[in-house]
Amino acid sequence: MTLFDAKNIHKRFGSSVVLEKIDLSFTEGEISGIMGPNGAGKTTCFNVLTGRYAPDRGSITFDGRDITGMPPQRIARMGISRSFQIMNLFDDSTVIENVMIALPEFHKIRTSMMHPAFDDETLVNGALDVLTQIGLQDLAWEPSASLSYGNRRALEIGIALAAKPRIVFLDEPTQGLGAKATHRLAGLIRRLRERYTIVLIEHDMRFLFDVADRISVIHWGQVIAQGSPGELQSNKWVQRSALGEIA
Repeated sequence: MTLFDAKNIHKRFGSSVVLEKIDLSFTEGEISGIMGPNGAGKTTCFNVLTGRYAPDRGSITFDGRDITGMPPQRIARMGISRSFQIMNLFDDSTVIENVMIALPEFHKIRTSMMHPAFDDETLVNGALDVLTQIGLQDLAWEPSASLSYGNRRALEIGIALAAKPRIVFLDEPTQGLGAKATHRLAGLIRRLRERYTIVLIEHDMRFLFDVADRISVIHWGQVIAQGSPGELQSNKWVQRSALGEIA
């Protein structure tokens, strides 16, 4: 079943057309990928899909509801979450605290300064459940600044999951990771697909071809190819580009 659908998306900044006639759909329970060269419009596309930018034309629906132009906070409350290419962790807090403050339950009590969060069993257990999903439960009470770079990337994904989304958008999750950490991240994303629909922007094409069920190629602000990794290997547009060497 199609969970998320974007049709005829256009976006320009001044005289520069960044996205033109973008059509993307993401099926519930699948891992979808978006790839393309630098400057192709991938991150702008993510920002439009998740509400940071409103499209100039086109429509976006989530679970049958029109969310076109909605602010990101409202979109997040509907069950759409994302991570960012540049990590944004609270290094002066513990791992579990980073997750706790992203939980919906935390936002319900944060107006009460007299409410001690660590005395709230619901918050603690909710955060530990997220950390178990990403394999960091044994590091829950460690300072987030002490984590390895790979675990920091995993924690960022955990913060996105803390919002209890149905679909998660991950922007360049392998950036800065070595081969071993990238391999662990691939395993994590495969496990998460049992509970979430996942959409990835990724510069590491081998990683993307390994984990994604379906991939869309964006170039010149347009979707030039779509299909399974196997289908894209024989696509003429991909073959003629530098992406073809990797595919």
